[in-house]
Amino acid sequence: MATAFETGEASALLRRELAGEFPDARGRFGPYGGRYVPETLVPALDRLADGVKRWLRDPAFVAEVDAQLANWVGRPTPLSPAPALSARWGAEVFLKREDLAHTGAHKINNAIGQALLAKRLGARRIVAETGAGQHGVATAAACARLGLPCTVYMGAVDCERQAPNVGRMKLLGATVVPVTGGDQTLRAAIDEALRDWVSDPNGTYYLIGSAIGPHPYPYMVRELQSVIGRESRAQMIRQAGGLPNAVFACVGGGSNSIGMFHPFIGDRDVQLIGVEAGGRGPALGDNSATLTLGRPGVLQGCYSMLLQDENGQIQETHSVSAGLDYPGVAPEHALLLSAGRVSYEYATDDEALESLAECCEAEGILAAIESAHAFTGARKWAAGNKGAKLLICLSGRGDKDMPTLQRTLLKGKL
Repeated sequence: MATAFETGEASALLRRELAGEFPDARGRFGPYGGRYVPETLVPALDRLADGVKRWLRDPAFVAEVDAQLANWVGRPTPLSPAPALSARWGAEVFLKREDLAHTGAHKINNAIGQALLAKRLGARRIVAETGAGQHGVATAAACARLGLPCTVYMGAVDCERQAPNVGRMKLLGATVVPVTGGDQTLRAAIDEALRDWVSDPNGTYYLIGSAIGPHPYPYMVRELQSVIGRESRAQMIRQAGGLPNAVFACVGGGSNSIGMFHPFIGDRDVQLIGVEAGGRGPALGDNSATLTLGRPGVLQGCYSMLLQDENGQIQETHSVSAGLDYPGVAPEHALLLSAGRVSYEYATDDEALESLAECCEAEGILAAIESAHAFTGARKWAAGNKGAKLLICLSGRGDKDMPTLQRTLLKGKL
Protein backbone atom coordinates (compact mmCIF):
# COMPACT_ATOMS: atom_id res chain seq x y z
CA MET A 1 0.00 0.00 0.00
CA ALA A 2 1.33 3.46 -0.88
CA THR A 3 2.09 5.72 2.07
CA ALA A 4 1.30 9.38 2.66
CA PHE A 5 4.91 10.10 1.68
CA GLU A 6 4.15 8.90 -1.83
CA THR A 7 0.62 9.88 -2.81
CA GLY A 8 -1.57 12.84 -3.61
CA GLU A 9 -2.34 15.95 -1.64
CA ALA A 10 -0.98 14.57 1.62
CA SER A 11 2.39 13.98 -0.01
CA ALA A 12 2.45 17.53 -1.37
CA LEU A 13 1.72 18.96 2.08
CA LEU A 14 4.43 16.82 3.62
CA ARG A 15 7.01 17.80 1.01
CA ARG A 16 6.32 21.46 1.74
CA GLU A 17 6.56 20.85 5.49
CA LEU A 18 9.90 19.06 5.07
CA ALA A 19 11.15 21.87 2.83
CA GLY A 20 10.49 24.39 5.61
CA GLU A 21 7.77 26.25 3.69
CA PHE A 22 5.39 26.28 6.67
CA PRO A 23 4.33 28.58 8.09
CA ASP A 24 4.09 30.75 5.01
CA ALA A 25 4.10 34.54 4.94
CA ARG A 26 0.50 34.59 6.22
CA GLY A 27 1.35 32.30 9.12
CA ARG A 28 -0.39 29.27 7.62
CA PHE A 29 0.53 25.61 7.89
CA GLY A 30 -1.19 24.55 4.68
CA PRO A 31 -4.86 25.41 5.28
CA TYR A 32 -4.38 25.87 9.05
CA GLY A 33 -3.07 28.67 11.25
CA GLY A 34 -3.19 32.32 10.25
CA ARG A 35 -4.47 35.26 12.28
CA TYR A 36 -8.01 35.90 13.43
CA VAL A 37 -7.68 38.76 15.92
CA PRO A 38 -9.06 42.24 16.70
CA GLU A 39 -7.45 45.05 14.70
CA THR A 40 -5.96 46.48 17.90
CA LEU A 41 -3.65 43.43 18.15
CA VAL A 42 -2.37 43.49 14.57
CA PRO A 43 0.46 46.02 15.24
CA ALA A 44 1.58 44.05 18.31
CA LEU A 45 1.58 40.79 16.33
CA ASP A 46 3.48 42.47 13.48
CA ARG A 47 6.12 43.68 15.96
CA LEU A 48 6.32 40.20 17.44
CA ALA A 49 6.65 38.58 14.00
CA ASP A 50 9.44 41.01 13.13
CA GLY A 51 11.13 40.25 16.46
CA VAL A 52 10.85 36.50 15.94
CA LYS A 53 12.33 36.81 12.46
CA ARG A 54 15.18 38.96 13.77
CA TRP A 55 16.04 37.36 17.08
CA LEU A 56 15.36 33.63 16.79
CA ARG A 57 18.24 33.29 14.32
CA ASP A 58 20.47 35.93 15.89
CA PRO A 59 23.64 34.21 17.24
CA ALA A 60 23.80 36.40 20.34
CA PHE A 61 20.16 35.79 21.25
CA VAL A 62 20.45 32.05 20.58
CA ALA A 63 23.54 31.93 22.80
CA GLU A 64 21.64 33.76 25.56
CA VAL A 65 18.75 31.28 25.38
CA ASP A 66 21.12 28.31 25.28
CA ALA A 67 22.98 29.62 28.34
CA GLN A 68 19.74 29.88 30.33
CA LEU A 69 18.71 26.39 29.20
CA ALA A 70 22.05 24.91 30.23
CA ASN A 71 22.76 26.82 33.44
CA TRP A 72 19.28 27.43 34.83
CA VAL A 73 16.82 25.00 33.21
CA GLY A 74 19.21 22.04 33.37
CA ARG A 75 19.38 20.98 29.73
CA PRO A 76 20.00 18.59 28.18
CA THR A 77 17.45 16.53 30.09
CA PRO A 78 18.32 12.82 30.36
CA LEU A 79 17.17 10.01 28.11
CA SER A 80 16.34 7.22 30.55
CA PRO A 81 16.00 3.55 29.64
CA ALA A 82 12.91 2.06 31.31
CA PRO A 83 13.98 -1.55 32.01
CA ALA A 84 10.90 -2.65 33.97
CA LEU A 85 8.45 -1.27 31.42
CA SER A 86 10.58 -2.78 28.66
CA ALA A 87 10.28 -6.22 30.29
CA ARG A 88 6.52 -5.84 30.78
CA TRP A 89 5.80 -4.55 27.29
CA GLY A 90 8.32 -6.64 25.32
CA ALA A 91 9.93 -3.57 23.74
CA GLU A 92 12.92 -1.30 24.40
CA VAL A 93 11.39 1.71 26.15
CA PHE A 94 13.18 5.06 26.52
CA LEU A 95 11.88 8.13 28.35
CA LYS A 96 12.79 11.72 27.49
CA ARG A 97 12.83 13.22 30.96
CA GLU A 98 11.29 16.68 30.64
CA ASP A 99 10.02 16.11 34.19
CA LEU A 100 13.60 16.77 35.31
CA ALA A 101 13.78 20.24 33.74
CA HIS A 102 13.59 23.21 36.13
CA THR A 103 9.98 23.73 37.37
CA GLY A 104 9.11 20.13 36.45
CA ALA A 105 7.98 20.15 32.81
CA HIS A 106 8.80 21.09 29.23
CA LYS A 107 7.01 24.44 29.62
CA ILE A 108 10.15 26.20 30.85
CA ASN A 109 11.86 25.84 27.44
CA ASN A 110 9.26 28.09 25.87
CA ALA A 111 8.77 30.40 28.85
CA ILE A 112 12.40 31.46 29.20
CA GLY A 113 12.80 31.88 25.44
CA GLN A 114 9.72 34.07 25.11
CA ALA A 115 10.57 36.07 28.24
CA LEU A 116 14.01 36.87 26.84
CA LEU A 117 12.37 37.91 23.56
CA ALA A 118 9.86 40.07 25.43
CA LYS A 119 12.72 41.99 27.05
CA ARG A 120 14.31 42.54 23.63
CA LEU A 121 10.97 43.92 22.43
CA GLY A 122 10.71 46.34 25.36
CA ALA A 123 7.80 44.76 27.21
CA ARG A 124 7.05 46.21 30.66
CA ARG A 125 4.95 43.31 31.95
CA ILE A 126 4.01 39.73 31.05
CA VAL A 127 0.59 38.06 31.00
CA ALA A 128 0.06 34.33 30.57
CA GLU A 129 -2.59 31.65 30.79
CA THR A 130 -2.28 28.23 32.35
CA GLY A 131 -4.31 25.03 32.64
CA ALA A 132 -2.35 22.44 34.61
CA GLY A 133 -0.33 25.28 36.11
CA GLN A 134 3.02 24.17 34.69
CA HIS A 135 3.13 26.97 32.12
CA GLY A 136 2.12 29.43 34.80
CA VAL A 137 4.89 28.22 37.10
CA ALA A 138 7.41 28.29 34.26
CA THR A 139 6.38 31.81 33.25
CA ALA A 140 6.47 33.04 36.85
CA ALA A 141 9.96 31.56 37.27
CA ALA A 142 11.22 33.04 34.00
CA CYS A 143 9.83 36.46 34.89
CA ALA A 144 11.41 36.30 38.33
CA ARG A 145 14.71 35.36 36.69
CA LEU A 146 14.53 38.35 34.32
CA GLY A 147 12.86 40.90 36.63
CA LEU A 148 9.54 41.20 34.78
CA PRO A 149 6.13 41.63 36.49
CA CYS A 150 3.86 38.69 35.72
CA THR A 151 0.10 38.07 35.80
CA VAL A 152 -1.22 34.54 35.21
CA TYR A 153 -4.85 33.76 34.36
CA MET A 154 -6.10 30.35 35.43
CA GLY A 155 -9.57 28.84 35.31
CA ALA A 156 -11.22 28.50 38.71
CA VAL A 157 -11.73 24.76 38.17
CA ASP A 158 -8.04 24.34 37.40
CA CYS A 159 -7.05 26.48 40.42
CA GLU A 160 -8.82 23.92 42.59
CA ARG A 161 -7.46 20.75 40.99
CA GLN A 162 -3.94 22.19 40.58
CA ALA A 163 -3.68 23.98 43.93
CA PRO A 164 0.03 23.15 44.47
CA ASN A 165 0.95 25.05 41.31
CA VAL A 166 -1.13 28.07 42.32
CA GLY A 167 0.97 28.31 45.47
CA ARG A 168 4.21 27.92 43.50
CA MET A 169 3.26 30.75 41.15
CA LYS A 170 2.51 33.06 44.05
CA LEU A 171 5.80 32.21 45.76
CA LEU A 172 7.59 33.05 42.52
CA GLY A 173 6.03 36.52 42.60
CA ALA A 174 3.25 36.17 40.05
CA THR A 175 -0.26 37.55 40.44
CA VAL A 176 -2.68 34.64 39.88
CA VAL A 177 -6.15 35.61 38.64
CA PRO A 178 -8.82 32.86 38.93
CA VAL A 179 -11.20 32.98 35.95
CA THR A 180 -14.80 32.29 36.96
CA GLY A 181 -16.45 32.84 33.57
CA GLY A 182 -16.96 30.38 30.71
CA ASP A 183 -15.88 26.81 31.33
CA GLN A 184 -13.46 27.96 34.08
CA THR A 185 -10.63 25.94 32.51
CA LEU A 186 -7.86 26.66 29.98
CA ARG A 187 -10.08 28.11 27.23
CA ALA A 188 -11.53 30.68 29.64
CA ALA A 189 -8.05 31.54 30.93
CA ILE A 190 -6.84 32.22 27.38
CA ASP A 191 -9.86 34.47 26.74
CA GLU A 192 -9.01 36.57 29.81
CA ALA A 193 -5.31 36.80 28.93
CA LEU A 194 -6.27 38.00 25.45
CA ARG A 195 -8.57 40.67 26.93
CA ASP A 196 -5.73 41.89 29.13
CA TRP A 197 -3.36 42.03 26.17
CA VAL A 198 -5.87 43.94 24.02
CA SER A 199 -6.07 46.62 26.73
CA ASP A 200 -2.32 47.34 26.49
CA PRO A 201 -0.78 45.73 23.38
CA ASN A 202 2.31 47.96 23.47
CA GLY A 203 3.51 47.57 27.05
CA THR A 204 2.23 44.05 27.70
CA TYR A 205 3.61 40.84 26.24
CA TYR A 206 1.33 37.80 26.07
CA LEU A 207 3.45 34.71 26.73
CA ILE A 208 1.37 31.88 25.23
CA GLY A 209 2.10 28.45 26.68
CA SER A 210 1.36 26.20 23.72
CA ALA A 211 1.78 26.15 19.93
CA ILE A 212 -1.63 27.76 19.44
CA GLY A 213 -2.99 31.25 18.84
CA PRO A 214 -2.37 33.73 16.03
CA HIS A 215 0.82 33.80 13.95
CA PRO A 216 3.72 33.88 14.90
CA TYR A 217 2.99 32.01 18.16
CA PRO A 218 2.61 28.46 16.74
CA TYR A 219 5.90 28.78 14.86
CA MET A 220 7.77 30.46 17.72
CA VAL A 221 6.66 27.94 20.35
CA ARG A 222 7.56 25.05 18.04
CA GLU A 223 11.03 26.47 17.51
CA LEU A 224 11.61 26.93 21.24
CA GLN A 225 10.29 23.45 22.12
CA SER A 226 12.11 21.59 19.32
CA VAL A 227 15.08 21.34 21.67
CA ILE A 228 13.25 18.28 23.06
CA GLY A 229 13.32 16.39 19.77
CA ARG A 230 16.82 17.53 18.80
CA GLU A 231 18.25 16.28 22.07
CA SER A 232 16.22 13.06 21.93
CA ARG A 233 17.35 12.24 18.40
CA ALA A 234 21.03 12.65 19.26
CA GLN A 235 20.63 10.77 22.57
CA MET A 236 18.89 7.81 20.91
CA ILE A 237 21.68 7.46 18.36
CA ARG A 238 24.33 7.69 21.06
CA GLN A 239 22.68 5.59 23.79
CA ALA A 240 20.44 3.17 21.88
CA GLY A 241 22.52 2.75 18.75
CA GLY A 242 19.93 4.23 16.40
CA LEU A 243 16.65 6.03 16.00
CA PRO A 244 13.49 4.72 17.67
CA ASN A 245 10.87 2.82 15.72
CA ALA A 246 8.14 5.00 17.23
CA VAL A 247 7.88 8.21 19.23
CA PHE A 248 4.95 9.04 21.55
CA ALA A 249 3.80 12.28 23.15
CA CYS A 250 0.58 13.53 24.72
CA VAL A 251 -1.33 16.21 22.81
CA GLY A 252 -3.40 18.98 24.33
CA GLY A 253 -2.55 22.33 22.81
CA GLY A 254 0.42 20.46 21.44
CA SER A 255 3.72 22.08 22.47
CA ASN A 256 5.59 19.13 23.99
CA SER A 257 4.49 16.90 21.11
CA ILE A 258 5.37 19.28 18.28
CA GLY A 259 8.70 19.93 20.02
CA MET A 260 9.37 16.20 20.18
CA PHE A 261 8.04 15.29 16.73
CA HIS A 262 9.42 18.07 14.55
CA PRO A 263 13.06 16.96 14.42
CA PHE A 264 11.88 13.43 13.49
CA ILE A 265 9.46 14.39 10.68
CA GLY A 266 12.00 13.64 7.95
CA ASP A 267 12.89 10.21 9.37
CA ARG A 268 10.59 8.02 7.30
CA ASP A 269 11.12 4.88 9.37
CA VAL A 270 10.13 6.56 12.64
CA GLN A 271 6.42 6.43 13.44
CA LEU A 272 5.10 9.50 15.26
CA ILE A 273 2.05 8.99 17.47
CA GLY A 274 0.23 11.69 19.42
CA VAL A 275 -2.13 10.67 22.22
CA GLU A 276 -5.03 12.95 23.14
CA ALA A 277 -7.33 13.00 26.16
CA GLY A 278 -10.21 10.58 25.59
CA GLY A 279 -11.80 11.51 28.91
CA ARG A 280 -14.99 9.56 29.62
CA GLY A 281 -15.55 8.52 25.99
CA PRO A 282 -16.12 9.76 22.42
CA ALA A 283 -19.32 11.78 22.96
CA LEU A 284 -19.03 15.56 22.50
CA GLY A 285 -18.29 17.12 25.89
CA ASP A 286 -16.81 13.94 27.36
CA ASN A 287 -13.27 14.30 26.00
CA SER A 288 -10.58 16.63 24.67
CA ALA A 289 -9.61 14.55 21.61
CA THR A 290 -9.55 17.42 19.13
CA LEU A 291 -7.61 15.81 16.29
CA THR A 292 -9.28 12.42 16.64
CA LEU A 293 -12.87 13.61 16.98
CA GLY A 294 -12.94 17.28 15.94
CA ARG A 295 -13.30 19.27 12.74
CA PRO A 296 -11.82 22.54 11.43
CA GLY A 297 -12.79 25.95 12.75
CA VAL A 298 -11.49 29.17 14.29
CA LEU A 299 -10.65 29.57 17.97
CA GLN A 300 -8.56 32.14 19.82
CA GLY A 301 -6.70 33.53 16.86
CA CYS A 302 -6.15 30.63 14.47
CA TYR A 303 -7.82 28.08 12.21
CA SER A 304 -7.28 24.52 13.35
CA MET A 305 -9.11 21.39 14.45
CA LEU A 306 -11.73 22.05 17.14
CA LEU A 307 -14.34 20.32 19.23
CA GLN A 308 -17.58 21.99 18.16
CA ASP A 309 -21.22 21.14 17.60
CA GLU A 310 -23.11 21.09 14.29
CA ASN A 311 -23.68 24.86 14.59
CA GLY A 312 -19.99 25.60 15.05
CA GLN A 313 -20.30 26.34 18.77
CA ILE A 314 -17.18 25.40 20.74
CA GLN A 315 -18.01 22.74 23.27
CA GLU A 316 -16.87 22.28 26.83
CA THR A 317 -14.32 19.52 27.15
CA HIS A 318 -13.39 16.98 29.77
CA SER A 319 -10.16 15.36 30.88
CA VAL A 320 -8.83 14.17 34.21
CA SER A 321 -5.67 16.08 33.19
CA ALA A 322 -5.99 19.86 33.36
CA GLY A 323 -3.24 20.41 30.80
CA LEU A 324 -5.05 18.50 28.04
CA ASP A 325 -8.48 19.99 28.76
CA TYR A 326 -8.71 22.28 25.70
CA PRO A 327 -11.02 22.19 22.63
CA GLY A 328 -8.37 23.28 20.08
CA VAL A 329 -4.89 22.23 19.01
CA ALA A 330 -1.74 23.55 17.35
CA PRO A 331 -2.33 24.20 13.63
CA GLU A 332 0.87 22.33 12.75
CA HIS A 333 -0.58 19.18 14.30
CA ALA A 334 -3.65 19.63 12.09
CA LEU A 335 -1.30 19.87 9.11
CA LEU A 336 0.61 16.73 10.13
CA LEU A 337 -2.69 14.88 10.49
CA SER A 338 -3.76 15.98 7.00
CA ALA A 339 -0.34 15.04 5.60
CA GLY A 340 -0.54 11.58 7.16
CA ARG A 341 2.83 11.97 8.86
CA VAL A 342 1.61 11.73 12.47
CA SER A 343 -1.02 9.33 13.78
CA TYR A 344 -3.35 10.56 16.51
CA GLU A 345 -5.37 8.49 18.95
CA TYR A 346 -6.77 8.96 22.42
CA ALA A 347 -6.49 7.42 25.89
CA THR A 348 -9.35 7.55 28.37
CA ASP A 349 -9.10 8.94 31.90
CA ASP A 350 -9.03 5.43 33.36
CA GLU A 351 -6.33 4.26 30.93
CA ALA A 352 -4.13 7.26 31.69
CA LEU A 353 -4.46 6.76 35.45
CA GLU A 354 -3.64 3.06 35.04
CA SER A 355 -0.52 3.98 33.05
CA LEU A 356 0.51 6.53 35.67
CA ALA A 357 0.27 3.89 38.39
CA GLU A 358 2.25 1.40 36.30
CA CYS A 359 5.07 3.91 35.71
CA CYS A 360 5.21 4.70 39.43
CA GLU A 361 5.36 1.06 40.48
CA ALA A 362 7.67 -0.15 37.72
CA GLU A 363 10.10 2.73 37.28
CA GLY A 364 9.81 4.82 40.45
CA ILE A 365 8.70 7.85 38.42
CA LEU A 366 5.58 9.89 39.17
CA ALA A 367 4.62 11.18 35.72
CA ALA A 368 2.12 13.94 35.12
CA ILE A 369 -1.36 12.70 34.21
CA GLU A 370 -0.89 14.45 30.85
CA SER A 371 2.25 12.42 30.14
CA ALA A 372 0.53 9.20 31.22
CA HIS A 373 -1.69 9.44 28.14
CA ALA A 374 1.43 8.95 26.00
CA PHE A 375 2.38 5.88 28.06
CA THR A 376 -1.02 4.35 27.27
CA GLY A 377 -0.48 4.81 23.55
CA ALA A 378 3.03 3.39 23.78
CA ARG A 379 1.89 0.32 25.72
CA LYS A 380 -0.82 -0.47 23.16
CA TRP A 381 1.60 -0.02 20.26
CA ALA A 382 4.25 -2.21 21.89
CA ALA A 383 1.77 -5.10 22.13
CA GLY A 384 1.91 -5.45 18.35
CA ASN A 385 5.56 -4.52 17.86
CA LYS A 386 7.59 -6.77 20.12
CA GLY A 387 11.29 -5.99 20.30
CA ALA A 388 10.92 -2.49 18.82
CA LYS A 389 12.54 0.64 20.24
CA LEU A 390 10.08 3.25 21.42
CA LEU A 391 10.58 6.72 22.83
CA ILE A 392 8.10 8.48 25.11
CA CYS A 393 8.13 12.19 25.90
CA LEU A 394 7.67 12.31 29.66
CA SER A 395 6.53 15.90 29.48
CA GLY A 396 6.21 16.63 33.19
CA ARG A 397 6.18 15.29 36.72
CA GLY A 398 3.04 14.46 38.65
CA ASP A 399 3.52 16.25 41.97
CA LYS A 400 1.01 18.86 40.81
CA ASP A 401 -1.60 16.12 40.32
CA MET A 402 -1.68 14.86 43.90
CA PRO A 403 -5.10 16.43 44.70
CA THR A 404 -6.57 14.59 41.70
CA LEU A 405 -4.72 11.37 42.47
CA GLN A 406 -5.96 11.44 46.06
CA ARG A 407 -9.52 11.49 44.71
CA THR A 408 -8.89 8.75 42.13
CA LEU A 409 -6.00 6.29 42.44
CA LEU A 410 -5.56 6.79 46.17
CA LYS A 411 -9.25 6.87 47.10
CA GLY A 412 -9.75 4.59 50.09
CA LYS A 413 -6.00 3.97 50.47
CA LEU A 414 -5.15 6.97 52.65
